[in-house]
Amino acid sequence: MPRLPRTAVALLLGLACAPASASAPPPLRLESPDGRTVVILATDVDGSPAWAVERDGRALIAPSPLGVRMDGIDRPGPGTKATAARRSQTDSRYELVAGKTRQARDHYNQLEVDLADGQGRVLGLVLRAYDDGVALRYRLPRPAEGDLVVQQDLTGFIFPRDYACHALNLGRFGTSHEGEYDPIDASRLRAHHLIELPLVCASGEGSTAFAIAEADLDRYAALYLAGRGDGRLGVEAKLSPRLDAPGIAVRLPRAEVAANGHLTPWRVLMIGDSPGVLVESSLIASLNPPTPLQDTAWIRPGKAAWDWWSASRAPDLPGAGMNTATIRRYIDHAAALGLDYMLIDDGWYVGSSGDGRYHPEADITRAVPALDLAAVIVYARQRGVGIWLWNHWKALEPRMDAVFARYRELGVHGVKVDFMERDDQEMVDFIHRMARSAAQHRLMLDLHGMYRPTGLERTWPNLLTSEAVLGAEYNKWSRRITPGHNLTLPFTRMLLGPMDYTPGGFRNVAPERFQVVFDAPRVMGTRAHQLAMYMVYESGLQMVADSPDAYLDGSGGLAPGAEFLRLVPARWDETRVLAGEIGRYIVVARRSGRDWYIGAMTDRPRTLELDLDFLPAADWQATLWLDGALPTDVRRVEERLDADRRRLSLELANGGGAVLHLVPPSPRIAAVDAAGIRRGACGLSRAPPSGRGTPRWRRPR
Repeated sequence: MPRLPRTAVALLLGLACAPASASAPPPLRLESPDGRTVVILATDVDGSPAWAVERDGRALIAPSPLGVRMDGIDRPGPGTKATAARRSQTDSRYELVAGKTRQARDHYNQLEVDLADGQGRVLGLVLRAYDDGVALRYRLPRPAEGDLVVQQDLTGFIFPRDYACHALNLGRFGTSHEGEYDPIDASRLRAHHLIELPLVCASGEGSTAFAIAEADLDRYAALYLAGRGDGRLGVEAKLSPRLDAPGIAVRLPRAEVAANGHLTPWRVLMIGDSPGVLVESSLIASLNPPTPLQDTAWIRPGKAAWDWWSASRAPDLPGAGMNTATIRRYIDHAAALGLDYMLIDDGWYVGSSGDGRYHPEADITRAVPALDLAAVIVYARQRGVGIWLWNHWKALEPRMDAVFARYRELGVHGVKVDFMERDDQEMVDFIHRMARSAAQHRLMLDLHGMYRPTGLERTWPNLLTSEAVLGAEYNKWSRRITPGHNLTLPFTRMLLGPMDYTPGGFRNVAPERFQVVFDAPRVMGTRAHQLAMYMVYESGLQMVADSPDAYLDGSGGLAPGAEFLRLVPARWDETRVLAGEIGRYIVVARRSGRDWYIGAMTDRPRTLELDLDFLPAADWQATLWLDGALPTDVRRVEERLDADRRRLSLELANGGGAVLHLVPPSPRIAAVDAAGIRRGACGLSRAPPSGRGTPRWRRPR
């Protein structure tokens, strides 16, 4: 049995010494399937419930508060006892339509406990232990009469030592959830902070890291964290308040509460032996219900051209703007690069102004006179390109089903919905209704101005991506998108789910030479740094953000590196993080079919040694896109990796990067090789397709 902290042993005595009953519950400890993580249910000195977490026998979360404030009463209160305990276990697999893996494993041990206090008030507690984390949620009792009302979540996370963390302090409710996750010691977290999820910390024990997150947010208010005001290290929960009653977070009519109670969202502790292991985890998705959709073939992750970021800039087209000619130019651009979609952003419908503001008279079913929407949808379809449309959520919400039905009739593939900028109970309800309605009309979704993901994309896989990130748009008006920021995002915001950062900026400059330009914005770092984002950043809809001319070389050919955008997929079968350190560098390998893609990014000049032992033993054809002499330069190199060569050295520039495409031998050639027959030196072999559409040809060396 792993050793318990002295405080946890003392706390457990209250439960261990409780009077035995005819059906005494088993010991209130819960181990992960691999036995490395232990969750301990305890009682505090006044009899209030507490929980603690160990990893490899060492305290990770010290005994911490549990409970919910309902109708002004903390439940459960002093004198708490466990009156019943039920154990179960699950080990299953499920398919993901988009994301970091095609098949995920849901493997956990569960303990459900009924906690009764001295007043007879009962609160259900559900604990799960996975190999890559733990989660807890409450089962709130159905009220005898009136509404179920929640003022606050009392869950705490007390740290046994001063952890080094990365945190985004939003400071207030009602934001777009965009900012920097800055390094901060746990001892500097204050009660007046409003900390966005995830809070990511190093345990101080080897390279072990953990992240506090939330999953399965439904009919509830979103979770935040704040520093504790009682002098103890750690954080406590805060819930987003309702707009109609700021002192209340959740109100549910009694009729909407199940007879056995209402389950809250999960409070999650992701745990890994390194920050990179957290990136690989599918825990947030696993904690959500499976999709009710029987047919998901119409949901197609992909890449999209986009008119907004470069301000509809098309220098080869006079009068560029929100009009038919300009959108046709972007559709041609998408077809030429083999992109799946074209996203028509703000300004396309009657009453939209292009500045993101809501206008009550707007009609999101009618295009402005200069744009023949029906014609451009047909034009795009003829070129194998699907159309997405932008909406302001306030214009969509009153007649959502009718609008989605009209879009389906027109042949629209997806909708980008923007400017929600809330995560109170009412907004959470709207997001669920919208995801359901969009699925009924076979429309995919991209949510901007949105709260951070909580795993909803497992239930509604038509939700391909969300913003809630300080992404590439900030290059248009600030200097905040630094290489260091880009290297912090994979280990923080991206842990929670798909992230619409909108990569693909091809006007690359060294960080010290960066200048703010609103139209045709520049980006800090190298072009290979931008290319690597298509492997490093997870998103079922990846923007190719720059204007069409940025991807041309001036003579009608493709600019250096642009051909890679044709190859890289937007859905993955497997993900591995090969190396990384928050804010400094990362190397991510993702598999699509039989091909592997590797993306490397760095904040400063750096040499990275790649260990490719995870590849099956075979000869691999490797194409590399590497940093050149200038930020806009890309060197393309082809190499043969035989079965004995499993290491590569990458020289990365300041704010640099690299991408690799690894193609195995074709099945036919592999079979011939296995028979001991030598291949001809002049034969051509066609690599298996990776992603949608375009074959690649390689000449064996």
